[in-house]
Amino acid sequence: MTTMTVATSAGHIRAEDIEFYERELASFIPDRVFDAHVHLWHPDHFENPFGQGLEVVGYDEYKPMLDVLYHGRPVSSLFIPWPYPTPDGPCDTNNIQERTNGWIAEHTARDPQCRGTFLVTPDDDPEWVRQEVRRLKLHGLKCYHTWSKVTPTWEADIPDYLPEPLVKVADEEGWVIMLHIVKSRAVADPVNIHWIRHYCETYPNMKLILAHSARGHQPSHNLEGLPQLTGLDNLYFDISAVCEPVAHQAIIRIIGHDKLMNGSDFLGNRGRSLGAVDSFVWLYENTPVWAEKHNMLKPVHSGLETLRALKFACWSERVSDSAVEDMFWNNAAKLFGLAQS
Repeated sequence: MTTMTVATSAGHIRAEDIEFYERELASFIPDRVFDAHVHLWHPDHFENPFGQGLEVVGYDEYKPMLDVLYHGRPVSSLFIPWPYPTPDGPCDTNNIQERTNGWIAEHTARDPQCRGTFLVTPDDDPEWVRQEVRRLKLHGLKCYHTWSKVTPTWEADIPDYLPEPLVKVADEEGWVIMLHIVKSRAVADPVNIHWIRHYCETYPNMKLILAHSARGHQPSHNLEGLPQLTGLDNLYFDISAVCEPVAHQAIIRIIGHDKLMNGSDFLGNRGRSLGAVDSFVWLYENTPVWAEKHNMLKPVHSGLETLRALKFACWSERVSDSAVEDMFWNNAAKLFGLAQS
């Protein structure tokens, strides 16, 4: 077996990544892949939240980085702007949006099978957003709670960072919206449930993607909240960064596998999320848990853990091979109008 040496923000692909892939995923991942949650990155756009060593990630860099997950398979993606404002005070919002959205548009244009989203803030003029998304030939919106004026932003209501006029424009244009919900109970929170239903029912031509399996790092939230979100034809999910199988399984069983898409959120983190109490924790590479008792574990890329969680969910729900292919390609191809051949 040849050891790959693709550089990422967390270092080269390591022997433990390859061993994990061969044991857990080589026979599970289909031949064709769409990754519905890929951040492109340029350090000139935002202050680097990961410290030193995170290189530029554009079209030429992202596919080699994703090889740790997909090992040479053809990959197309939904490109998402890095969503964080400068953390140490006010920033020039318009300048940041111009740079990061232009970067996304430039690299999306490199591949007709890729799609791109436009970073919006709650203060944006909807008509300016319409004009810019059209001009840049992008396909939808990316909002994020860090742009809300709520403190802490983790408890923001959805309209605090995705105001309804922006959803209305997305409906009129037929765009997707990538939404990372917050609040401590995620999709089980009744206010989140209200706004998701309201937006999807009021604006049926808009397609809403709940990132991170509805932020299902604590899968009990999905079990509680998803039954209240059935019957919404324009509601979708991506699996990115969620390492708990039951979170994905709940979507497959309650909503349907045809609304679930593969996604990595790939930035090279090692470790995994873990449901705990009524929330979750992240175990990173430097979290002191990997050598407890008899263990001497070497954490792998979190995207590999996410894919294994999806595999376990598919096994539990006894989904067919064709349904797995749907989640890795066909669902996204239908949503984004991709060529099938």
